[in-house]
Amino acid sequence: MSAKEMTGAQILVEGLKAAGVEVMFGYPGGSVIPIFDVLYEEKSIKFVLTRHEQGAGHAADGYARATGKPGCVIATSGPGATNLITAIANAYMDSVPMVAITGQVKTMLIGNDAFQEADVTGITRPITKHNYLVKDVNDLARVVKEAFHIASTGRPGPVVIDLPVDVTQQKTRLPKKVEIDLPGYKPTYEGHPQQVQRAAELINKAERPVLYVGGGVIISEASEEVFEIATKAHIPVTTTLMGLGAFPEEHPLSLQMLGMHGTVYANYAVTNCDLLIAVGARFDDRVTGKLDAFAPNAKVVHIDIDPSAISKNVHVDMPIVGDCKKVLKELKEHIKPNEREAWVRTVAEWKEKYPLSYPQDGKLHPQMVVEKLHEVTGGDAIIVTDVGQNQMWAAQFYRYSKPRTFISSGGLGTMGYGFPAAIGAQVGMPDRKVALVSGDGSIQMNIQELATAHRLDLPIVIVLLNNGYLGMVRQWQELFFARRYSHTTLEANPDFVKLVEAYGAKGMRVDRAGDVEQALREAFDARTLTLIDFVVEPEANVFPMVPSGEAIDRMIGGMA
Repeated sequence: MSAKEMTGAQILVEGLKAAGVEVMFGYPGGSVIPIFDVLYEEKSIKFVLTRHEQGAGHAADGYARATGKPGCVIATSGPGATNLITAIANAYMDSVPMVAITGQVKTMLIGNDAFQEADVTGITRPITKHNYLVKDVNDLARVVKEAFHIASTGRPGPVVIDLPVDVTQQKTRLPKKVEIDLPGYKPTYEGHPQQVQRAAELINKAERPVLYVGGGVIISEASEEVFEIATKAHIPVTTTLMGLGAFPEEHPLSLQMLGMHGTVYANYAVTNCDLLIAVGARFDDRVTGKLDAFAPNAKVVHIDIDPSAISKNVHVDMPIVGDCKKVLKELKEHIKPNEREAWVRTVAEWKEKYPLSYPQDGKLHPQMVVEKLHEVTGGDAIIVTDVGQNQMWAAQFYRYSKPRTFISSGGLGTMGYGFPAAIGAQVGMPDRKVALVSGDGSIQMNIQELATAHRLDLPIVIVLLNNGYLGMVRQWQELFFARRYSHTTLEANPDFVKLVEAYGAKGMRVDRAGDVEQALREAFDARTLTLIDFVVEPEANVFPMVPSGEAIDRMIGGMA
């Protein structure tokens, strides 16, 4: 590197380039003008200007999930930084590698309630893997390198760099070699050999095992190892929402998703198994339901890189701390082939008896739209969702066969996540088909990003399941609150076709079941930003459904 003096802003950008950043998302403001001034002439980093900082954060998140690379986002101080909070919390809950750079007031003004000041490090401490407030320009090169290292290693997560404007203007010499100094941060990647051996012994002895696979398998790129173990030992596989795509759902051993809106057969299999092998999953409440009734007759093996996740919610008989891919590679060598004919046959009978279904009455049902989406794309698209009923239908009725093809807000459940995340995914994977499945509630939370997507000429297909309600809340009101639809009716929705056309993109409306396939084919063939407003059955529900606090084998619906 050159020994000449550089400003903090220049050092930051050099650090981003050294970290491999090719795309940044964000929105400018007063305290980050020096950084944007450097970006003005920087050719190696593509900058995506969104229309809201929250949109920028979710776009960086979607980019990270689609590509496996850390997302990078920048916002100004005060409201710019606080507008990122939801996106940062979302990435934290779902273990998404992301570095957020926030502007800050001058160091001498910190704590004085200066214009557009906010305590960003204090606000984000509970929702980041780590955060920095940089007060000395000489620390900046190291901080940037550490931030990307922390964000993308171990259990990934967001890291915030809060950068006062005067630090970006100060000058210093860029060190020839930037050293990382993190003595307390040493993730464990290799599983303990004795624990791996004992886990293999439990698997070999089990008569009714189930593999319970979470997002950690996708993060560690361990899908191949899961497949090899499952098929070698004939172990049925169920996934969490974040684990969709980790195991091909067309495979006979696939149980698809478990939990509150999981399949009947997945929930039955987990309830009746004698060994549950959890890999890169955290036993969240939407999966377990009533804790003391979750896998009540099973011993539990738990493989996870985060030691704090083990035995946090469910007692674990055999814990293995380590990277999923590395542990499974070792585990595979100790597992014996086993046909498990009786168990596989039982699971197959449940799958035949209790398939996912919806009324076949010729009406336009949202489930049918998602099925047709799978058919038209051949299961080879990146599906991004918002949150609510649309998310669950996309999880249930699209069949995922590859990792990083399902992108959604899991732990935080963020409405408005989907559209900007789809932008990030399409920017990161320009040659892939990207479809957003959203609802008429969620889409309006970040609908301003139509400008971003159209300006970038992104061929995203927006599959809008328009039921005129905040659907999931309405469903709960129907089932548990005597159909008292308190403030869940969206009576003043815009004409979505006219709205998307106002942004210069393509819009279509479909209100007949027979027109669904043709509309989808036309949208993907257009290779331009297209929104299809599917006017679906207003009171369609997501079934099966496990009521809150119930055991996961006590489901409403899906049992016919």
